[in-house]
Amino acid sequence: MPILRILLLLALGAALPAYAESLSTATGDPAAASDRPNRGSTMATVQGRFGEPTNRHATVGEPPITRWDYPQFSVYFEHDRVLHAVIVRSAPAG
Repeated sequence: MPILRILLLLALGAALPAYAESLSTATGDPAAASDRPNRGSTMATVQGRFGEPTNRHATVGEPPITRWDYPQFSVYFEHDRVLHAVIVRSAPAG
């Protein structure tokens, strides 16, 4: 009898619809990701591929973190390797 109850509960559970929430994030154009440096690239590779940055910020902290600004993105380095490349968004109008 307990096996029948278990099978009945499993059958009812499988018959119920599954519910999930969808989380949408505004990440911009996925193609734009190829227009930024890859994580782990060296400073020399970034400069060779994208040219001289418009602004180089002073290194801060330990481990040393450096930021280079380009017109479309900013690149964060840990030591001499890319940690993140972030798209620069324009300020909202208003």
